[in-house]
Amino acid sequence: MRAKIDINEVETRTKIRAKYLRAIENEEWDLLPGEVYVKSFLRTYGEYLGLDTRQLIDDFKSRYERPSDHELRPITPLSRERERRSRRPRVPPWALIGVVLVAVVVVLYFVGKGGGGNKSNPPIPTTSQSGPAPPARHRAHHPSTVKTATKPSNVKLQLVATGQLYVCLVAGSGQRLISGQIFNVGQTIPTETRAKLLLTLGNASVKMKVNGVAVKVPPSSGSIGYLLVPGGHSSLPTAKQPRCS
Repeated sequence: MRAKIDINEVETRTKIRAKYLRAIENEEWDLLPGEVYVKSFLRTYGEYLGLDTRQLIDDFKSRYERPSDHELRPITPLSRERERRSRRPRVPPWALIGVVLVAVVVVLYFVGKGGGGNKSNPPIPTTSQSGPAPPARHRAHHPSTVKTATKPSNVKLQLVATGQLYVCLVAGSGQRLISGQIFNVGQTIPTETRAKLLLTLGNASVKMKVNGVAVKVPPSSGSIGYLLVPGGHSSLPTAKQPRCS
């Protein structure tokens, strides 16, 4: 109809009778001579109209063609036979029951044996009587731990000059260790260790460590004094700072 082709013209060109062409258009396949003619007519008619004849025949097969009884015979028995084989148990039921019973008996045997072993094991009270010994050993070693945690008895002082620096260092006994010397950058300042140290610095141009810990020296317009002991350090007022001159 879209191509405006008359059915009689198609009949003349394809040699297919008009009534068969109308039957194909109306999908009245019973009016055609047979299935072989249906496919042949579809292919010829489709080629004349410029259609995909393979698609036409495939659509006809999927919608209207059914497999014959001859084609179904070899498939059905095979499928049924496979279903019967899949349903058959490979192991007889009585064998499964026997295996389960044997497993239960074995488990009960080992459980009973394990319980009897626990009941016939009397040495447990003996170990509880000898239990106090480990805590006693632990207490014996405890004092040594306390001794290792004791505080140091001396204080160690390390000084590094970052500029021109005056240093006066006196031991707690009054002994002068550094007698008011002036150190420049790069000069080594002796490291001293005593039970007590009294220090006077001319300025803050110094890096100072007490017992390995860095101590920041704040800048000051005058001298800077420190009292150094093993437990720590504290600032000294000007009146109590040691004088080496």
